[in-house]
Amino acid sequence: MTTGERQRLVAHLEMTESWLQDEVKNLSPAQLKFKMTPASWSVEEVVMHLAIAEPQYWDQFNQSLAKPVQPDFKPQATDLGMLWYGIDRTQRTTTGEARVPRDQFKDMQSAHASFTKLRGEMMQVAKDSQEDLRGRQFLTASQDLYQWFLMISTHSQRHIMQIREVKAHSNFPKE
Repeated sequence: MTTGERQRLVAHLEMTESWLQDEVKNLSPAQLKFKMTPASWSVEEVVMHLAIAEPQYWDQFNQSLAKPVQPDFKPQATDLGMLWYGIDRTQRTTTGEARVPRDQFKDMQSAHASFTKLRGEMMQVAKDSQEDLRGRQFLTASQDLYQWFLMISTHSQRHIMQIREVKAHSNFPKE
């Protein structure tokens, strides 16, 4: 990573962690459990999803990091594309079964604590790693490891926007 890339990655990780904290603080149990539709996720479920998905994504990052550098690897993905993924909520997809919130956490607070703990580890790697993240392909995908690291943070951003949609719903509980 260049110095600028490192700064952008750290800033994005800090931003999404802070935004998530701001979105969920002081919400009542009724607000945490409110669903816009029976099939949609509540704020609590979104946080649980993040606490389930990020460890999986981080494990995939570390699996890829164990592979050798590929000096000729040229990603098809772009950094801008990774960032846009976090902003663009026009394309909605359903997550894989392994990332669906069920009873993995007893409540939103424990899920958020798990998320925050892993973010601390990620932040340390983002700040200190001397690994060649640009020279390593993410598993068999079209992005490099720097882009995958950025995707982890933009995935959170995407779901923070989902939380904002839930909170903006006309039936969202006032308290």
